[in-house]
Amino acid sequence: MKAIFHFHLFKNAGTSLDASFKDNFEAGTEWLTEEFPANPAKNRELVKRWVENNKSAKCFSSHTAQLPVPSVDYFKLLPVIFIRHPIDRIASAYSFERKQGGNGFGAVLARNTTLKGYIESRIALGHDRQCKNFHTERFAYMFGAEHGSELDRAKMAVEQLPFVGLVEKFNESLEKLESWLIGEGFEGKPGKKQDGQTNAGCKRDVPDIKNKKLKKKADKKTKNMTLNKGKGVMKELEWKSE
Repeated sequence: MKAIFHFHLFKNAGTSLDASFKDNFEAGTEWLTEEFPANPAKNRELVKRWVENNKSAKCFSSHTAQLPVPSVDYFKLLPVIFIRHPIDRIASAYSFERKQGGNGFGAVLARNTTLKGYIESRIALGHDRQCKNFHTERFAYMFGAEHGSELDRAKMAVEQLPFVGLVEKFNESLEKLESWLIGEGFEGKPGKKQDGQTNAGCKRDVPDIKNKKLKKKADKKTKNMTLNKGKGVMKELEWKSE
């Protein structure tokens, strides 16, 4: 049996992608979502148990499940993950948290400061990765520390994962995702194309970054690397490490 496992990274077009998956799979039985604790060992234990306990599922989705993909006897899990330019993602996260209400740290901070203040405050917290190498951390979980630095492990993960989509090339990514999933025996379209390359639901909530000093500072924190991926999934991937 095969099932999709969507690693739904925060503000990376995952909600729109999940909506499309739910058009193809019945929510609650075939499409399932769950969240997990941050501790890596506990996270992986509970993710594996979740998959093993839901043998009728066709698609799993989680914001907090950590790589690597769990290895289970019953399923071949097909990992799906998207990344996004870090500045756009942070601006979108700030806008979302300003609007969402609640008393969580991010929401309270966003409602009481500017985008500049939000970024600087979260970077100043050593343990907070929302605005500091967010993608790098999430991909690096795929390999243990013996495989190198966090960035080295993240690059290895991008190379080895069968599909990594880019929000800025959303339509192209969906075409590659659809082709791959059909080849794996899934029918139906995984997502709907949007006007332009960026998912409309993502672009709509990104505030303009008018502070040139902030933009310049953020750009200094950005490393550009081009990674060649095998298997024809993403021939060229622009990796942004905040």
